[in-house]
Amino acid sequence: MSLNILVLGNGGREHALLWKLAQSSTVNKIYVAPGNGGTQNISKVENLSSPDLLPSPKNFANLQKFAQDNAINLVVPGPEQPLVDGITTVFEKIGVPVFGPSANVAQLEGSKVFAKEFMDRHSIPTAAFAKFDNYDAALAYLQANKDMQVVLKADGVAAGKGVLIPTTHEEAVKALQVIMVEKQFGDAGNAVVIEEFLDGQEISILTISDGYSYYNLPAAQDHKRVGENDTGLNTGGMGAYAPAPVATPKVLNEIDQTIIKPSIDGLRKDRLPFVGVLFTGIILTATGPKVLEYNVRFGDPETQTVLPLLTEETDLAQVFLAAAEHRLDSVEIGIKKDYFATTVVLAAGGYPEAYNKGDAITIKESELPKDSFVFQAGTAYNTANNELVTAGGRVIAATAIAPSLKEAVDKAYQAVDCIDFKDKYYRKDIAHRAFKENANKTSITYSDSGVSVDNGNLLVQKIKDMVKSTRRPGADSDIGGFGGVFDLKQAGYDTDETLLVAATDGVGTKLIIAQETNIHDTVGIDLVAMNVNDLVVQGAEPLLFLDYFATGALDIKVASDFVSGVVDGCLQAGCALVGGETSEMPGMYPPGHYDTNGTAVGAVNKNDILPKMEQMEAGNVLLGLASDGVHSNGYSLVRKVISHVGLSWSDPCPWDNSKTLGEGALVPTKIYVKQLLPSLKQKLILGLAHITGGGLIENIPRAIPKHLQAQVDMSTWTVPEVFKWFGRAGNVPTEDILKTLNMGVGMVLIVKKENAEAVKKLITEANETVYEIGHLVEKPAGQPGCVVSNADNLY
Repeated sequence: MSLNILVLGNGGREHALLWKLAQSSTVNKIYVAPGNGGTQNISKVENLSSPDLLPSPKNFANLQKFAQDNAINLVVPGPEQPLVDGITTVFEKIGVPVFGPSANVAQLEGSKVFAKEFMDRHSIPTAAFAKFDNYDAALAYLQANKDMQVVLKADGVAAGKGVLIPTTHEEAVKALQVIMVEKQFGDAGNAVVIEEFLDGQEISILTISDGYSYYNLPAAQDHKRVGENDTGLNTGGMGAYAPAPVATPKVLNEIDQTIIKPSIDGLRKDRLPFVGVLFTGIILTATGPKVLEYNVRFGDPETQTVLPLLTEETDLAQVFLAAAEHRLDSVEIGIKKDYFATTVVLAAGGYPEAYNKGDAITIKESELPKDSFVFQAGTAYNTANNELVTAGGRVIAATAIAPSLKEAVDKAYQAVDCIDFKDKYYRKDIAHRAFKENANKTSITYSDSGVSVDNGNLLVQKIKDMVKSTRRPGADSDIGGFGGVFDLKQAGYDTDETLLVAATDGVGTKLIIAQETNIHDTVGIDLVAMNVNDLVVQGAEPLLFLDYFATGALDIKVASDFVSGVVDGCLQAGCALVGGETSEMPGMYPPGHYDTNGTAVGAVNKNDILPKMEQMEAGNVLLGLASDGVHSNGYSLVRKVISHVGLSWSDPCPWDNSKTLGEGALVPTKIYVKQLLPSLKQKLILGLAHITGGGLIENIPRAIPKHLQAQVDMSTWTVPEVFKWFGRAGNVPTEDILKTLNMGVGMVLIVKKENAEAVKKLITEANETVYEIGHLVEKPAGQPGCVVSNADNLY
């Protein structure tokens, strides 16, 4: 039989259904009303975008005629509302089978009161409850049960959002007002169910039924809350995984015998045989599994998670037809053995509250990992611009299957990285409950603790070629051993006359911005810069560098991007990256966070070490080398000002409209090594001051003798707009900003007056901007080591 199928709906659930249905060799054509931006690209599938065919009661006659005109053999309603509205009867009147229950049966989802009374009638375990269609009566019930934690459910269909879980009596009263007075869920709140709060893990069972026989698909676990660790507002679902390890064979057998079978049998006994898929939300309490809710359709995102676990031999079209024709036992349903699936939902920024629509979506399909799938939901195709755009809150989902849950999770997040749109948001902890559960296993592996040795090895292989690019005389820059080796003689140093100089430093809170913006390839440059600049101020040539990268869970792309920045920094400084350490420490760092540190080693002839304070005197000239921006100090102030003015990292950069604010804030620290080496080799520099935390005022005195004072004239250079903007935006006192930020000068040179022009020439030839910013004088008693003039009206 060659089937023509009509699917109703436009979400990720429908995309997944169409994807699997289209694989059937018995399917000729599938129409979807209305579909989304992704369903139109499935073979055999045609979107029906006409408003006259949207699945609402006013269009039921149009849909019925369409089925007749196009020889439809099977109808598959996706969402619950058409079922509650009686779509099944519409098609059955013209002899077209429907994989979905009648309107009477759909009350299981359409009315919480109906569902609770059904469970009570058939002794199906659920939470104790009370029902009300009067606000005052419901309020009196809450007042009489102040000490009981409750759950409030709008009686009718509320798009999966009509369940409120208050934690206090005051919140419960407010929730009741939201449902019955404010009517935030419309007519769904004309009646309310108040039930006892049940504690335990939740799972979802999707059961395909023909009214008599049935088949349970693998148990899935959804993530309803918008935030990590199950915090924030309820959503339609931010991700799922299956089979849920908490649903052991023993638990599943108990669920089948006490919940699923009594539900299917009870409906038939009530003369309401269930045809379609029964979604049963179950909570595993200390006293056994109990029903939280019924739905009368596939769940979202459970569908995207479970369907890829069906074997290739399972013909879903024939399964649905067999169920609709009350002969489910005539077809085979198979589940891939020893496989797990994970789905991560990508939502529009701001969801489940206000969010934007119409933003372009890019999907790097060629980079998607094997056995991963992209299911679109809130998308549309903009024909005018020939591009896929966002059109809903839950925009798109990435699903992956693998032989272990950890692999499925990792692969799903790799697929997430292949999808991009403005302000995309997704939870980074899908399946966290399963991993916590696994922590109680008798046999615990290093991987179980959250550390992936394989990922660490993969990272080493990924960055080896980058590291080799930093090789120089004295080091081959190969990594993977237990340490790095450097040959000083090969680098041109007479070991008897050479001193080794070392520096170690980190990047600081600038890392937070990198993590919040997901831009990681510049902070590695910062790490190198902060160390090698501290070497060169001692007259040393940086020779080798080692980095340390610590994270809670190793993300290979993030770590690789970071190391690429370290490599860039080493190339700019002319030093070899000879080794490092990547440390994965679950529990030490939250998901998505990392910290880093670096160590640089350089060499200098013992007679050339700086500063040469004994040669400094009044009249020595101060030269300033231009900075590239804030560099890597003062970022606690930077972040405080950004927070104060209420900007986000994706906003345009106020001081550079060619960048986002995040990109502008992450401009890396300038490395001054190669620009300074010619002057150092000619012994033209008496001292150097790297302008880091403390600004000009506190760093220059570190490089001069205590009897001298540095006098700096700020009129000798143009202060970059970035510093003026932060000063204005934060109303930062001038004396404070001068002691915090570099103000446009990242390195200060102390030179003899007669050598100043020669040094300027060498610096300029190295394509560096240099200013003559002041001079040294005898320090008056009780005065500071550095005085800055012409700083008034700075911004």
